[in-house]
Amino acid sequence: MEPNQGRRRMLVGMASALALGGWCRLARAGPGEGPYVDIHTHLGQTWNGDPPLTADGLLKFMDDHHVARSVVLPLVSPESSSRLNLSEQALEAARRHPDRLIAFCAIDPRTSYRGGRAGLRSMLKEYVDQGAKGFGELKAGLPIDNPRMLALYEVCHDLKLPVLFHLDNERCTDKPGLPGLENVLGRFPEVNFIGHGPGFWASISGDVSPRDLGGYPRGPVKAPGTLDRLFQRHPNLWGDLSAGSGAGALDRDLAFAREFMTRNSKRLLFGTDYLKPGQGVPQFALMASLELPPPVRARIERENAAKLLGLLL
Repeated sequence: MEPNQGRRRMLVGMASALALGGWCRLARAGPGEGPYVDIHTHLGQTWNGDPPLTADGLLKFMDDHHVARSVVLPLVSPESSSRLNLSEQALEAARRHPDRLIAFCAIDPRTSYRGGRAGLRSMLKEYVDQGAKGFGELKAGLPIDNPRMLALYEVCHDLKLPVLFHLDNERCTDKPGLPGLENVLGRFPEVNFIGHGPGFWASISGDVSPRDLGGYPRGPVKAPGTLDRLFQRHPNLWGDLSAGSGAGALDRDLAFAREFMTRNSKRLLFGTDYLKPGQGVPQFALMASLELPPPVRARIERENAAKLLGLLL
């Protein structure tokens, strides 16, 4: 979840002019139909100064862009946003619209709780029992392999919850090469981790500096990059293509992006990070401009999320 990057806004205006490859049937698609499952949205007011996004507003955005289902992510850490978006909000929206919205849940790892691991597990299980299908957006101001974070991953393992995390130089922090993330992936091989954020997507290139982990590097990608290596070594790692970080990682080197997405097509997830009315989203036009083979697009835009979350589409 990040502010939009100005350069990529022009992609939004291209959307209506670009052919959508194998999805020509979209002109006839009704509400709830279409190729997209969006792994990353928010409800409520996220940043001060932005208008809040209601469930009805999100559904309108989905219908306008042929998104069949969307994951709604809470934000509960003080570093995550100006206003907190609670798990209860996401769960209520999913209860009202079970055929369109999917709720994740979240607990800040610094939360006080009683009973150790069993106590933490019982807190999360309450959300699972109410319908939560995953954990996130994890956006806490701690290293990604901090002991408090590890306690959360242990409980997510118990409850079979995928974990969607935001990595930059302030939240879920790591070093160039992402050694902390690799430690986590190796320690919890049965937990599916969904990577997102500037630090994660900057690591598509092999020349990342500490500063790059908090920004949006431009220019050609230097291969091999950390993400290719991690995708090859760890089948429990997935990539969330939402926001300026996901779009920027592809837009900076389109030739590389086409090859990267093709070879990692079983591990990538379409997402928008839609969080306020009228927000520009470059992902739709960008996906079309890459001219990916239809099977690759189908996996990224819909099939991988359905597999990961056990959706019937």
